[in-house]
Amino acid sequence: MDSMALPLTVGFDLDMTLIDSRPGIKAAFLALSAETGAVIDADLAVSRLGPPLDHELAHWFPPSEVPAMVDRYREMYPEYAITPSLAMPGAREAVEAIRERGGRTIVVTAKYEPSAKLHLSYLGIEPDVTVGGLWAEGKAVALREYGAGIYVGDHIGDVRGARAANAVSVGVTTGPCDADALREAGADVVLSSLTELPAWLETYAA
Repeated sequence: MDSMALPLTVGFDLDMTLIDSRPGIKAAFLALSAETGAVIDADLAVSRLGPPLDHELAHWFPPSEVPAMVDRYREMYPEYAITPSLAMPGAREAVEAIRERGGRTIVVTAKYEPSAKLHLSYLGIEPDVTVGGLWAEGKAVALREYGAGIYVGDHIGDVRGARAANAVSVGVTTGPCDADALREAGADVVLSSLTELPAWLETYAA
């Protein structure tokens, strides 16, 4: 039987996989900097998206202030970060290609889940499930729970999550990690963008 005739669940990372959130995140960091007086290099911050927010804020605030800054950033985020952020090329088509095959899609991201859902709703990207607050191997918890056989992401942390869940790891070079880094981390497939995913699914089916 064609393997793709069976129900398939494909997981996706969010930032720099499905959405280009750099403009919005930069705006949110600049707003936080203006409010607190802290010096934050927003351009540097958005060049290394992937890890959880507290990892980034730890570069700009003393450890004792980071939890409060996480909370404040999340409060400010909807105002500053949603409308400037864009869908990545091929994002909607990739999700639709899976749906057309009778499959399901799950977004698994380190981002705060309510913020992730705001982005997806605003951009008209409609996964079946969205799970936030999971990073690297932690993503395997949701991937296993929902039976994801494939996980698509732009960061070596996404590759680690896929491998921990025994899912096929599809890397896309639209984020901070290049093809060599993704392959070295153990990606099974590396694509230049999500625009290549529907054709790869055809190959995977065969």
